[in-house]
Amino acid sequence: MQRWRGLEDIPQDWGRSVVTIGSYDGVHRGHQLIIGRAVERARELGVPSVVVTFDPHPSEVVRPGSHPPLLAPHHRRAELMAELGVDAVLILPFTAEFSKLSPADFIVKVLVDKLHAKAVIEGPNFRFGHKAAGNVALLTELGATYDYGVEVIDLFVTGEAGGGRPFSSTLTRRLVAEGDVTGAAEILGRPHRVEGIVVRGAQRGRELGFPTANVETLPHTAIPADGVYAGWLEVEGESMPAAISVGTNPQFDGTERTVEAYAIDRVGLDLYGLHVAVDFLAYVRGMLKFDTIDDLLVAMAADVKRCSELIAAHDRTH
Repeated sequence: MQRWRGLEDIPQDWGRSVVTIGSYDGVHRGHQLIIGRAVERARELGVPSVVVTFDPHPSEVVRPGSHPPLLAPHHRRAELMAELGVDAVLILPFTAEFSKLSPADFIVKVLVDKLHAKAVIEGPNFRFGHKAAGNVALLTELGATYDYGVEVIDLFVTGEAGGGRPFSSTLTRRLVAEGDVTGAAEILGRPHRVEGIVVRGAQRGRELGFPTANVETLPHTAIPADGVYAGWLEVEGESMPAAISVGTNPQFDGTERTVEAYAIDRVGLDLYGLHVAVDFLAYVRGMLKFDTIDDLLVAMAADVKRCSELIAAHDRTH
Protein backbone atom coordinates (compact mmCIF):
# COMPACT_ATOMS: atom_id res chain seq x y z
CA MET A 1 0.00 0.00 0.00
CA GLN A 2 1.25 3.46 -0.90
CA ARG A 3 1.31 6.17 1.79
CA TRP A 4 1.35 9.83 0.81
CA ARG A 5 1.72 12.81 3.11
CA GLY A 6 0.33 15.81 1.28
CA LEU A 7 -0.94 16.35 -2.27
CA GLU A 8 2.61 16.78 -3.60
CA ASP A 9 3.39 13.13 -2.74
CA ILE A 10 0.80 11.79 -5.19
CA PRO A 11 2.54 10.45 -8.33
CA GLN A 12 2.14 12.83 -11.26
CA ASP A 13 0.98 10.02 -13.52
CA TRP A 14 -1.74 8.89 -11.08
CA GLY A 15 -4.82 7.85 -13.04
CA ARG A 16 -8.48 7.44 -12.10
CA SER A 17 -9.30 6.06 -8.64
CA VAL A 18 -12.09 5.35 -6.16
CA VAL A 19 -11.83 7.63 -3.14
CA THR A 20 -13.25 7.83 0.37
CA ILE A 21 -12.55 10.74 2.71
CA GLY A 22 -12.75 10.95 6.50
CA SER A 23 -10.86 11.04 9.79
CA TYR A 24 -11.49 7.29 10.15
CA ASP A 25 -10.19 7.30 13.72
CA GLY A 26 -10.26 3.73 14.99
CA VAL A 27 -11.24 2.24 11.61
CA HIS A 28 -14.29 0.82 13.39
CA ARG A 29 -16.89 -1.48 11.84
CA GLY A 30 -18.79 1.43 10.29
CA HIS A 31 -15.59 2.72 8.71
CA GLN A 32 -14.81 -0.81 7.56
CA LEU A 33 -18.13 -0.92 5.67
CA ILE A 34 -17.34 2.32 3.81
CA ILE A 35 -13.69 1.54 3.11
CA GLY A 36 -14.53 -2.06 2.19
CA ARG A 37 -17.08 -0.82 -0.35
CA ALA A 38 -14.52 1.63 -1.79
CA VAL A 39 -12.07 -1.25 -2.27
CA GLU A 40 -14.80 -3.40 -3.84
CA ARG A 41 -15.93 -0.60 -6.18
CA ALA A 42 -12.34 0.10 -7.23
CA ARG A 43 -11.89 -3.55 -8.19
CA GLU A 44 -15.14 -3.46 -10.15
CA LEU A 45 -13.88 -0.44 -12.09
CA GLY A 46 -10.31 -1.75 -12.42
CA VAL A 47 -8.74 1.26 -10.69
CA PRO A 48 -6.95 1.76 -7.33
CA SER A 49 -8.69 2.68 -4.06
CA VAL A 50 -7.57 5.69 -2.01
CA VAL A 51 -8.44 6.74 1.55
CA VAL A 52 -7.99 10.45 2.29
CA THR A 53 -7.56 11.40 5.94
CA PHE A 54 -6.21 14.34 7.96
CA ASP A 55 -3.49 15.22 10.46
CA PRO A 56 -3.98 16.78 12.94
CA HIS A 57 -7.65 16.08 13.61
CA PRO A 58 -9.61 18.96 11.96
CA SER A 59 -11.26 19.94 15.26
CA GLU A 60 -7.84 20.84 16.72
CA VAL A 61 -7.29 23.42 13.96
CA VAL A 62 -10.84 24.77 13.86
CA ARG A 63 -11.23 24.82 17.68
CA PRO A 64 -7.75 24.64 19.29
CA GLY A 65 -7.71 22.57 22.48
CA SER A 66 -10.63 20.41 21.35
CA HIS A 67 -8.54 17.53 19.95
CA PRO A 68 -10.52 14.34 20.70
CA PRO A 69 -8.80 11.36 22.31
CA LEU A 70 -7.51 9.19 19.45
CA LEU A 71 -8.59 5.58 19.09
CA ALA A 72 -5.69 4.81 16.74
CA PRO A 73 -2.58 6.71 15.57
CA HIS A 74 -2.11 7.22 11.83
CA HIS A 75 0.35 4.34 11.37
CA ARG A 76 -2.14 1.96 13.00
CA ARG A 77 -5.00 3.26 10.85
CA ALA A 78 -2.87 2.68 7.77
CA GLU A 79 -2.16 -0.92 8.87
CA LEU A 80 -5.87 -1.58 9.34
CA MET A 81 -6.71 0.00 5.98
CA ALA A 82 -4.05 -2.11 4.27
CA GLU A 83 -5.70 -5.21 5.77
CA LEU A 84 -8.94 -4.09 4.10
CA GLY A 85 -7.20 -3.99 0.71
CA VAL A 86 -6.74 -0.23 0.29
CA ASP A 87 -4.18 0.69 -2.38
CA ALA A 88 -3.13 4.13 -1.09
CA VAL A 89 -3.63 6.37 1.94
CA LEU A 90 -3.30 10.14 1.58
CA ILE A 91 -2.76 12.01 4.85
CA LEU A 92 -3.52 15.70 4.28
CA PRO A 93 -1.87 18.14 6.70
CA PHE A 94 -4.90 19.99 8.07
CA THR A 95 -3.87 23.64 8.43
CA ALA A 96 -5.80 26.85 9.08
CA GLU A 97 -5.32 27.71 5.41
CA PHE A 98 -6.60 24.30 4.27
CA SER A 99 -9.64 24.64 6.54
CA LYS A 100 -10.70 27.74 4.60
CA LEU A 101 -11.09 25.89 1.28
CA SER A 102 -14.68 26.09 0.06
CA PRO A 103 -16.41 22.74 -0.53
CA ALA A 104 -16.15 23.18 -4.32
CA ASP A 105 -12.45 24.11 -4.12
CA PHE A 106 -11.77 21.11 -1.89
CA ILE A 107 -13.38 18.80 -4.46
CA VAL A 108 -11.40 20.28 -7.35
CA LYS A 109 -8.06 20.49 -5.52
CA VAL A 110 -8.15 17.00 -3.99
CA LEU A 111 -10.62 14.74 -5.78
CA VAL A 112 -10.47 16.08 -9.33
CA ASP A 113 -7.01 17.55 -9.99
CA LYS A 114 -4.93 15.10 -7.92
CA LEU A 115 -6.83 11.83 -7.45
CA HIS A 116 -8.94 11.91 -10.65
CA ALA A 117 -11.84 10.35 -8.79
CA LYS A 118 -14.06 8.02 -10.78
CA ALA A 119 -16.23 7.21 -7.75
CA VAL A 120 -16.49 8.54 -4.19
CA ILE A 121 -17.81 6.38 -1.34
CA GLU A 122 -19.00 8.07 1.89
CA GLY A 123 -21.20 7.67 4.93
CA PRO A 124 -24.47 9.65 5.14
CA ASN A 125 -23.07 12.31 7.52
CA PHE A 126 -19.98 13.21 5.48
CA ARG A 127 -19.13 16.93 5.66
CA PHE A 128 -16.31 18.79 3.94
CA GLY A 129 -14.93 22.22 3.07
CA HIS A 130 -14.92 25.50 5.01
CA LYS A 131 -17.13 25.34 8.13
CA ALA A 132 -18.12 21.80 7.03
CA ALA A 133 -20.55 23.41 4.59
CA GLY A 134 -20.32 20.59 2.03
CA ASN A 135 -22.50 17.49 2.36
CA VAL A 136 -23.38 14.37 0.40
CA ALA A 137 -25.93 16.25 -1.71
CA LEU A 138 -23.33 18.81 -2.84
CA LEU A 139 -20.73 16.06 -3.36
CA THR A 140 -23.21 14.30 -5.67
CA GLU A 141 -24.14 17.51 -7.48
CA LEU A 142 -20.47 18.31 -8.17
CA GLY A 143 -19.96 14.74 -9.33
CA ALA A 144 -22.18 15.43 -12.35
CA THR A 145 -19.86 18.33 -13.26
CA TYR A 146 -16.56 16.57 -12.64
CA ASP A 147 -17.40 13.05 -13.86
CA TYR A 148 -17.40 10.98 -10.69
CA GLY A 149 -20.14 8.87 -9.13
CA VAL A 150 -21.15 8.97 -5.48
CA GLU A 151 -22.27 6.05 -3.33
CA VAL A 152 -23.53 6.50 0.23
CA ILE A 153 -23.10 3.62 2.68
CA ASP A 154 -25.38 3.46 5.72
CA LEU A 155 -23.60 2.56 8.93
CA PHE A 156 -25.02 -0.50 10.65
CA VAL A 157 -26.26 0.00 14.20
CA THR A 158 -24.52 -1.49 17.20
CA GLY A 159 -25.96 -4.00 19.58
CA GLU A 160 -26.28 -3.55 23.33
CA ALA A 161 -23.12 -1.48 23.78
CA GLY A 162 -24.35 1.39 21.65
CA GLY A 163 -28.00 1.20 22.58
CA GLY A 164 -28.91 0.65 18.94
CA ARG A 165 -27.12 3.76 17.64
CA PRO A 166 -24.92 3.87 14.52
CA PHE A 167 -21.28 2.91 14.79
CA SER A 168 -19.27 6.03 15.59
CA SER A 169 -15.85 7.08 16.87
CA THR A 170 -17.53 9.43 19.37
CA LEU A 171 -19.50 6.58 20.93
CA THR A 172 -16.39 4.37 20.99
CA ARG A 173 -14.39 7.09 22.77
CA ARG A 174 -17.14 7.42 25.39
CA LEU A 175 -17.18 3.66 26.04
CA VAL A 176 -13.36 3.59 26.37
CA ALA A 177 -13.46 6.56 28.77
CA GLU A 178 -16.05 4.73 30.88
CA GLY A 179 -13.92 1.57 30.97
CA ASP A 180 -16.37 -0.39 28.82
CA VAL A 181 -13.65 -1.88 26.64
CA THR A 182 -15.91 -4.83 25.76
CA GLY A 183 -18.48 -2.43 24.28
CA ALA A 184 -15.75 -0.50 22.48
CA ALA A 185 -14.44 -3.74 20.97
CA GLU A 186 -17.93 -4.53 19.68
CA ILE A 187 -17.85 -1.31 17.64
CA LEU A 188 -14.18 -1.53 16.64
CA GLY A 189 -14.38 -5.19 15.64
CA ARG A 190 -11.25 -5.84 17.74
CA PRO A 191 -9.90 -4.87 21.18
CA HIS A 192 -9.09 -1.20 21.84
CA ARG A 193 -5.32 -0.68 21.60
CA VAL A 194 -2.98 1.74 23.36
CA GLU A 195 0.61 2.10 22.11
CA GLY A 196 3.85 3.62 23.31
CA ILE A 197 7.43 3.18 24.47
CA VAL A 198 8.22 1.19 27.61
CA VAL A 199 9.88 3.52 30.16
CA ARG A 200 11.28 3.00 33.63
CA GLY A 201 8.72 3.49 36.38
CA ALA A 202 9.04 3.22 40.15
CA GLN A 203 9.95 -0.50 39.84
CA ARG A 204 7.36 -1.37 42.50
CA GLY A 205 5.78 -4.11 40.40
CA ARG A 206 9.14 -5.84 40.15
CA GLU A 207 9.64 -5.59 43.92
CA LEU A 208 6.16 -7.06 44.50
CA GLY A 209 6.74 -9.96 42.11
CA PHE A 210 4.60 -8.58 39.28
CA PRO A 211 7.01 -6.70 36.96
CA THR A 212 5.07 -4.42 34.63
CA ALA A 213 5.82 -2.68 31.35
CA ASN A 214 5.17 1.02 32.02
CA VAL A 215 3.91 2.34 28.66
CA GLU A 216 4.49 6.00 27.82
CA THR A 217 1.45 6.51 25.60
CA LEU A 218 1.31 8.61 22.44
CA PRO A 219 -0.21 12.13 22.65
CA HIS A 220 -4.03 12.37 22.64
CA THR A 221 -4.41 8.60 23.16
CA ALA A 222 -7.86 7.39 24.25
CA ILE A 223 -7.02 5.68 27.55
CA PRO A 224 -9.64 3.57 29.39
CA ALA A 225 -10.97 4.56 32.81
CA ASP A 226 -8.82 3.80 35.85
CA GLY A 227 -8.93 0.14 36.80
CA VAL A 228 -7.58 -3.33 36.18
CA TYR A 229 -8.17 -5.00 32.81
CA ALA A 230 -7.47 -8.30 31.10
CA GLY A 231 -5.81 -8.12 27.70
CA TRP A 232 -2.59 -8.61 25.80
CA LEU A 233 0.83 -7.05 25.59
CA GLU A 234 2.03 -7.01 21.98
CA VAL A 235 5.81 -6.90 21.59
CA GLU A 236 7.57 -7.25 18.23
CA GLY A 237 4.83 -9.43 16.79
CA GLU A 238 4.34 -11.57 19.90
CA SER A 239 1.03 -11.41 21.77
CA MET A 240 1.32 -12.13 25.51
CA PRO A 241 -1.65 -12.50 27.89
CA ALA A 242 -1.52 -9.60 30.35
CA ALA A 243 -3.05 -8.04 33.44
CA ILE A 244 -3.25 -4.29 32.79
CA SER A 245 -3.42 -1.48 35.32
CA VAL A 246 -4.57 2.04 34.42
CA GLY A 247 -4.43 4.83 37.01
CA THR A 248 -2.34 6.89 39.40
CA ASN A 249 -1.25 4.00 41.65
CA PRO A 250 -3.21 5.15 44.74
CA GLN A 251 -1.55 2.49 46.95
CA PHE A 252 1.63 4.56 46.79
CA ASP A 253 -0.05 7.99 46.58
CA GLY A 254 0.84 8.38 42.92
CA THR A 255 -0.27 11.44 40.97
CA GLU A 256 0.68 10.59 37.39
CA ARG A 257 -1.74 8.45 35.39
CA THR A 258 -0.01 5.43 33.84
CA VAL A 259 -0.75 2.36 31.75
CA GLU A 260 1.14 -0.71 33.00
CA ALA A 261 0.95 -4.26 31.70
CA TYR A 262 2.11 -7.42 33.49
CA ALA A 263 2.85 -10.22 31.02
CA ILE A 264 1.34 -13.19 32.85
CA ASP A 265 3.80 -15.99 33.70
CA ARG A 266 6.61 -14.43 31.67
CA VAL A 267 9.98 -14.16 33.41
CA GLY A 268 13.00 -12.03 32.60
CA LEU A 269 11.45 -9.77 29.96
CA ASP A 270 13.51 -6.65 29.21
CA LEU A 271 11.24 -4.32 27.29
CA TYR A 272 12.74 -0.91 28.12
CA GLY A 273 12.89 1.35 25.09
CA LEU A 274 10.70 -0.91 22.94
CA HIS A 275 7.53 0.24 21.19
CA VAL A 276 4.71 -1.97 22.46
CA ALA A 277 0.93 -2.19 22.18
CA VAL A 278 -1.59 -2.99 24.90
CA ASP A 279 -4.91 -4.52 23.79
CA PHE A 280 -7.83 -4.29 26.26
CA LEU A 281 -10.16 -7.30 26.45
CA ALA A 282 -12.27 -6.80 29.59
CA TYR A 283 -12.66 -4.66 32.71
CA VAL A 284 -11.86 -6.59 35.90
CA ARG A 285 -12.21 -4.08 38.76
CA GLY A 286 -11.79 -0.45 39.78
CA MET A 287 -8.60 1.06 41.16
CA LEU A 288 -8.45 0.62 44.96
CA LYS A 289 -6.17 1.54 47.85
CA PHE A 290 -5.70 -1.40 50.22
CA ASP A 291 -5.02 -1.31 53.96
CA THR A 292 -1.77 -3.24 53.70
CA ILE A 293 0.74 -4.35 51.07
CA ASP A 294 -0.25 -7.96 51.84
CA ASP A 295 -3.86 -7.12 50.96
CA LEU A 296 -2.62 -5.58 47.72
CA LEU A 297 -0.61 -8.72 46.89
CA VAL A 298 -3.66 -10.95 47.49
CA ALA A 299 -5.73 -8.72 45.20
CA MET A 300 -3.03 -8.72 42.51
CA ALA A 301 -2.82 -12.51 42.54
CA ALA A 302 -6.61 -12.69 42.21
CA ASP A 303 -6.48 -10.13 39.36
CA VAL A 304 -3.94 -12.20 37.46
CA LYS A 305 -6.01 -15.36 37.95
CA ARG A 306 -9.17 -13.60 36.73
CA CYS A 307 -7.35 -12.08 33.74
CA SER A 308 -5.99 -15.50 32.78
CA GLU A 309 -9.50 -16.96 32.89
CA LEU A 310 -11.00 -14.18 30.76
CA ILE A 311 -8.22 -14.41 28.18
CA ALA A 312 -8.39 -18.22 28.02
CA ALA A 313 -12.16 -18.03 27.42
CA HIS A 314 -11.74 -15.55 24.56
CA ASP A 315 -11.32 -16.78 20.99
CA ARG A 316 -8.86 -14.22 19.68
CA THR A 317 -8.85 -13.66 15.93
CA HIS A 318 -7.11 -10.24 15.90
